[in-house]
Amino acid sequence: MAAPDAADSVTDNPYIEDPDTEFAPVEELNEERAREQAEQLRGALHYHDHRYYVESDPVVGDRTYDALFSRLEALEDAFDLPTENSPTRRVGGEPLDELRTVEHVAPMLSIDSSGDPGEVREFDERVRRELARGGGGQRSLADFDSEDNSADVAVEYVCEPKFDGLSIEVVYENGVYERAATRGDGYEGDDVTANVRTIGSVPQRLRGDHPDYLAVRGEIYMPREAFTAHNRERVERGDDPFANPRNAAAGTLRQLDPKITAERPLACFFFGVLDASYAFESHGEQYAKLSEWGLRVTDRVAVVDGIEAAIDYRDRLGEDRENLDYEIDGTVFSVDDLAACERLGTTSRAPRWAYAYKFPARSETTHITDITVQIGRTGRATPVALLEPVEVGGVEVSRATLHNPGELAELGVNVGDEVRLKRAGDVIPYVTEVVDDGGEGTFEFPDRCPICDSPIERDGPLAFCTGGVSCPAQLQRAVEHYASREGLDIEGLGEERVEQLIDAGLVESLPDLYDLRKADLAALDGWGEKSAANLHDELERSKEPALADFLTALGVPEVGSTTATALAREFGDLDALMDAEEEGLREVPDVGPRVASEIREFFANERNRQTIAALRERGVEPEALEREAGDELAGLTFVFTGGLSNATREEATAHVERHGARSTGSVSGNTDYLVIGDDPGQRKRDDADAADVPELTEAEFEALLAERDAER
Repeated sequence: MAAPDAADSVTDNPYIEDPDTEFAPVEELNEERAREQAEQLRGALHYHDHRYYVESDPVVGDRTYDALFSRLEALEDAFDLPTENSPTRRVGGEPLDELRTVEHVAPMLSIDSSGDPGEVREFDERVRRELARGGGGQRSLADFDSEDNSADVAVEYVCEPKFDGLSIEVVYENGVYERAATRGDGYEGDDVTANVRTIGSVPQRLRGDHPDYLAVRGEIYMPREAFTAHNRERVERGDDPFANPRNAAAGTLRQLDPKITAERPLACFFFGVLDASYAFESHGEQYAKLSEWGLRVTDRVAVVDGIEAAIDYRDRLGEDRENLDYEIDGTVFSVDDLAACERLGTTSRAPRWAYAYKFPARSETTHITDITVQIGRTGRATPVALLEPVEVGGVEVSRATLHNPGELAELGVNVGDEVRLKRAGDVIPYVTEVVDDGGEGTFEFPDRCPICDSPIERDGPLAFCTGGVSCPAQLQRAVEHYASREGLDIEGLGEERVEQLIDAGLVESLPDLYDLRKADLAALDGWGEKSAANLHDELERSKEPALADFLTALGVPEVGSTTATALAREFGDLDALMDAEEEGLREVPDVGPRVASEIREFFANERNRQTIAALRERGVEPEALEREAGDELAGLTFVFTGGLSNATREEATAHVERHGARSTGSVSGNTDYLVIGDDPGQRKRDDADAADVPELTEAEFEALLAERDAER
């Protein structure tokens, strides 16, 4: 066990004892004093983060915390101090090119589940039967013979909420945050170290007498109130709201720009140990120790005797479900005794010692008062039911999506109908069936846009307004998206101002943004010379965007930041991408046939090409990616496993990609080489054997690079 960190000691840290201490000017400090003060400030900020995010009991106000934070930033900048695991890293680091795949330290298995109490009791019977036959248990195995003595086995269960979020693995070495990864397929996941670092409830350092090594499982989620506020902000910006907190958390955690993650209100609960340099005896002890080491755990965990007490726990939690500030969809029961868990073992996908007892989906009935059609940024026309307000799962609902014209017709809904709504964890509900026909027939989907009167065209079950940017609804959302953080991040172009510019006739297309004159802007209500100049400067700055940012800003269908980055890396410049055929697009990682077709159709559309040409005429020119090396590895696909001696895996991946090759996270029939480092993952080696993929040691890999370079 490691010794406690002195920087986290309350009595030894002046910025914990007296957080309002006045600071001497930075320029009066020498480097030694600056380092000392920075370390004390980091300790104080870690302490205050713990009090705020974990204990929910802050001891300083926001202004005091911000002052300590700003002082630390000033010291780190002025003296070029290292910032690894500093609280200042929570604001986000440099954007990533992609999320690489990493292997988990131990499998992150699924859990068998059911909403039927009979199946829950069957799970308990299997557990007790196996323990009675010698699988383990709290009583001595000598007490049981080969007969079924399951009735004599007493099992304690740890009961906890089943969080409806995103499961992650977090690793600490010597008490310091090392890395984080999504669950993925249970064996490998996306490396989200930079993004998880920004989450306040994930400590950068463990507290107290922590183990030297700890790999822990947690659940990332977005609190309900924060989710509602965040969705409101998205709608105000013209972005589509997230359907539910889980989608919001998942989308946020996979952002390539950690600064975006830092701006969104994520939180984390920890609930299991994957590996540790510490011997636990029970799941209950794990919970106690995780809390002791500064990791946030739910206060709803309980250890109970027997399955009936566990079922009672689930029922009580279900009654209190709507009072929680996080989504849960059931409870998890785990055998408390870890020795018994070890003997019970696992299947290929789930432990035999745990079970999830799910809650039923939440539904209610109400009447439709009206049906409207909303037009999105891409022209998609979505029917929305306006409802007599009804409480569904503790949330008052007054509108619900009808998805698309095809589903609307299948449901056969109309104004006046009594319908059933379902949330099933979703905050944005949907109509599942008509309970009582109101007698008005079936709603007829319009054949013209309710905003611009352009024809509406059907594409299978979907419908689209054909007005393009001549439709005010599409134009406004297109401009807002272009200027959003997900696009070119042009400050000063929020929803109200974009609407104002369109209403004033100053913006009738995206390229018109770059024709805006300061005098015209300054003359608008609520504007002045300074705000006009600021927007003009922001627009000038946006004229040389990264290619990936430009593609995202254009709103190419099915192209988010991850796909945009992959396209930019594959084609290098905008012209090559615009002229690419579907076959070439399908060769890009993560681009399948449907996405390739959407991209090709977008760039083949004459109106889109005219918009891009008009933007370029006004000086907007995305930066082309210059390759630092040749294409001597073109056509090859590498997979890396284990640690390399002469480079990190990220550096090795970047190297082969600069030379024209590809690097993927898993072995397939398309893999040319598996590069083996120290402590390689067995699964990738097994996959390589099955696919007859050659393995290279690090020395052989370097020899291959040298050979290809010599042939160049």
